[in-house]
Amino acid sequence: MNLFSFNLKVIIFILILNLNAFSEIIENIKINGNQRISNSTIKLFSNIDIGDEINSNDINRILKDLYETNFFENVNIKFINNILNISVFEYPIIQKVIYEGIKSKSLLSKIEANKLIREKASFNEFILSNEEKRILNVLRDLGYYNSLLDTSIEKIDDNTVSINFKLDIGEKAKIKKITFIGDKKFKDSKLKRLIISSEYKFWKFLSGKKYLNENVIKLDERLLNNYYLNNGYYNVIVNSSFAKLIGDNEFELIFNINARSKFFFGDLKLDLPNDFDTDNFKDLNKLFVEIKGEKYSLNLIDKILDEIDQVSTLEEYKFIKATVKENVISDKVNLTFIIGESEKVYIEKINILGNYVTQENVIRNQFELDEGDPFNEILFNKSINNLKSLGFFKNVNKKVLKGKKVDTKIINISVEEKATGEITASAGVGTTGGSIGFGVKENNFMGKGISLDSNVLISGDSLKGKFGLTNPNYKNSDKSVYINAEILETDNFKTFGYKSNKKGINVGTKFEYLDDFNLGIGTSNFYEVIETNSTASVSQQSQEGNYWDSFLNLDFSYDKRNQKFQTTDGFRSFYSIDLPIISDKDTLKNYYSYSQYFELFDQNISSFSFMAKAANSISNKDIKLSERINIPSSRLRGFESGRIGPKDGDDYIGGNYGIAINFASTIPQILEQSQNVDFLFFIDAANLWGVDYDNSLDDSGSIRSSLGLALDWYSPIGPLNFSLAYPVTKEKSDKEETFRFNLGTTF
Repeated sequence: MNLFSFNLKVIIFILILNLNAFSEIIENIKINGNQRISNSTIKLFSNIDIGDEINSNDINRILKDLYETNFFENVNIKFINNILNISVFEYPIIQKVIYEGIKSKSLLSKIEANKLIREKASFNEFILSNEEKRILNVLRDLGYYNSLLDTSIEKIDDNTVSINFKLDIGEKAKIKKITFIGDKKFKDSKLKRLIISSEYKFWKFLSGKKYLNENVIKLDERLLNNYYLNNGYYNVIVNSSFAKLIGDNEFELIFNINARSKFFFGDLKLDLPNDFDTDNFKDLNKLFVEIKGEKYSLNLIDKILDEIDQVSTLEEYKFIKATVKENVISDKVNLTFIIGESEKVYIEKINILGNYVTQENVIRNQFELDEGDPFNEILFNKSINNLKSLGFFKNVNKKVLKGKKVDTKIINISVEEKATGEITASAGVGTTGGSIGFGVKENNFMGKGISLDSNVLISGDSLKGKFGLTNPNYKNSDKSVYINAEILETDNFKTFGYKSNKKGINVGTKFEYLDDFNLGIGTSNFYEVIETNSTASVSQQSQEGNYWDSFLNLDFSYDKRNQKFQTTDGFRSFYSIDLPIISDKDTLKNYYSYSQYFELFDQNISSFSFMAKAANSISNKDIKLSERINIPSSRLRGFESGRIGPKDGDDYIGGNYGIAINFASTIPQILEQSQNVDFLFFIDAANLWGVDYDNSLDDSGSIRSSLGLALDWYSPIGPLNFSLAYPVTKEKSDKEETFRFNLGTTF
């Protein structure tokens, strides 16, 4: 019985194989049921023609291909007497698409962008269902979280329909409160600054960040997760949820964080093929020694991979790949970087899709690879990261396909663009007066990757205005080119005995010369009018007049900070020099600054900074009053801005040289409930000296210093900063300012 059953199965299997393998010649093709789609188009979609061989597999393929066009609700295929009969029933055509309940043209345009349901297109229920989901997602992304959608379909005739989307968008769902719970390790104020979502405040009327947006919340989760991973918390878990609190449209956004224990780097090893020259990887081994024992950080791992990137640029290592193997023992994460050879293939073509605004060359400029180059996975991933860092796209998707030849690949890059314009406003008040500012910025002007930036800042004694244009990839190079037009009016009669009206323009270029080492060269040209008051000294009054100055600007920077904002580790060194080209005073200006960030103890961030300025005439002339140096109040707390150093009568005249040293350190949280407050201890020291027109006024031996406490409070009305400083060393003529506060926000 078993043998019979087995033999029967074999016979059936052979018959099926013979049936599938059996093929006949198509002598004729008959198509019926189509009203809009032509016979030739259906044949094209079917990829079949008279004279072709056909079997059951081919018929199944044709059915699949025709259904995938989304033109047909039903397809039936029969092959009888060498005639292929294709019967179709077409989906109806969409004659009208109507949106009800949307009064705002701007909102309607956002809903209609990238729509799936279009007039003159085929209609089917599956696409309609996806379109409904898309519309609701768009509205939720814009803050209309409680939106309702009712869809009706009106049949106009046998083959056309009208679709009506009736929307009740309601009010935007506001984020009333953001809360962090669990084993979070860091203060709420710190975590709030990391995420994009923000609490609703009346002055943030221009910001969309105060409304619930699921995509943004998911991004917030990743931002928080990455922050913890960069600070040693290897096993961190971040989850978000929201609960209705007040009214129908106000929510509390809650992030549940389980940071767990801190981890550190253990042993770091390099696994190389035997035929690889180890000398090419010696810098990596040095880096391993530096990193061992440091807290676990994704940024440090990226630093290692960047070093591998440098090796992959060598001719003999064009086809390499790197993988990372982790081994966790206790609180140590041991890493092995496995370097191997990748498949030797070349790039046949790079296709860019989805860029309706951004020009293709802007995208291609971010690529480390080009068509015809060897396909290097490391450089490819770096190219994708470069695109994401532009800030022009919501999403960047990649797909690597086989090329026409065995050893080639085709790269498809699909981008989803986002709005790149910004409108900002700011306001501030301090002990020396208030200020208000406005700004408009476009980061991708005309899709060319060009940045346009304009802003105005008005305070009690000054007016500053600036308009700038920056092209980060001039003529498809890696050089940044900029041009700025500026106006500055200052009334310093009370403090310095003069006022100034200055207008000018500066142009230049910046580029990365080596890793993290940047160079800049440019020229600045200014026209200035200086007026002095009647009580000013004769020397100062002699400088009254009109000035035209042209300078060559050079700058050098070396930036090794772990992040540009809210830096916790690393350093930055910067030097600039302004050389006079055309100048009545021939002033040579030098500036140097250095900042170092480090962790003295757990959960502490400390910083040390140094600044030095110099201004001298290379032709032994007295430099202009407006070019004399003063110590900024941020560098010397406890003293009024500009009211230390040499004096000429009642006027503070500044100096030819200035230097400042600053140390600051966060201190442990004083109040358990004060999650939005940071306390800092600081020490400031500075000196200002040199009076070129009268050495007797110089007080070069007088070092000013102060120490104190600062408080940064993320208050309900915006960020507040308080500092209480005690001058330690001073002169009788100095004006003290023990207490200082500032209030301001940007929206």
